[in-house]
Amino acid sequence: MAEVRLVAFDLDDTLAPSKAPLDPRMAELLVRLLDAVEVCVISGGQFGQFQTQLVANLPQTAENLERLHLMPTCGTQYYRHEGGEWQQVYAENLTDDQKTRAQEALVASAKELGLWETETWGPVLEDRGSQITFSALGQQAPIDAKSAWDPTGAKKESLRAAVAPLLPDLEVRSGGSTSVDITREGIDKAYGMNRLAELTSIPLDAMLFVGDRLDEGGNDYPVKAMGVTTHAVEGWHDTAAFVEEFLANR
Repeated sequence: MAEVRLVAFDLDDTLAPSKAPLDPRMAELLVRLLDAVEVCVISGGQFGQFQTQLVANLPQTAENLERLHLMPTCGTQYYRHEGGEWQQVYAENLTDDQKTRAQEALVASAKELGLWETETWGPVLEDRGSQITFSALGQQAPIDAKSAWDPTGAKKESLRAAVAPLLPDLEVRSGGSTSVDITREGIDKAYGMNRLAELTSIPLDAMLFVGDRLDEGGNDYPVKAMGVTTHAVEGWHDTAAFVEEFLANR
């Protein structure tokens, strides 16, 4: 692992439980990792989620934030820490027409498939600028409810499969445990990793990606398919153990 110059992570169910704050142990390990290599977090959540779930839980004394790369909404946005603030480098935003068509297709297909829930925790549809996200139980649904709703992933896959033909000019993919994400065509986590390589001059073969959905059809799979070295985990405890081993071998 000595040749690795950047380690990239998914966020939900990799660095922290879905929508939950970073555990202090994981936060401390990320700070130690930043001393050794560049670090990227790339996930489907919007930048506000990255701030409350990740950044706000790093030690206030954390240095080397300029070595932390944040790529919300599956890499359709990119932020760097410069001058003491987080600055947006780019955003591949959807047009108003694309957003409207995406939302209409999601609502119609979810209702047709019987997947439109009436008792939810927060909004089901969210406009993240560069991504429209459908969360079956709402944005603030508790982890146990989300786990019980679609344990095999079949429900969200049926929704993705129904919506994709309705939006041939857009990318429709399974997101988190109960979500479907829609972005501009050809944009997924592989796109984000390629842009990261271009903007940092760190080649893909010097990067390592850690995620919980590296299975075919998972939202981390495009990174594996493009040939980046990957490591599969089943939660943040697995990730913490992996980072400790990685640091021990540096």
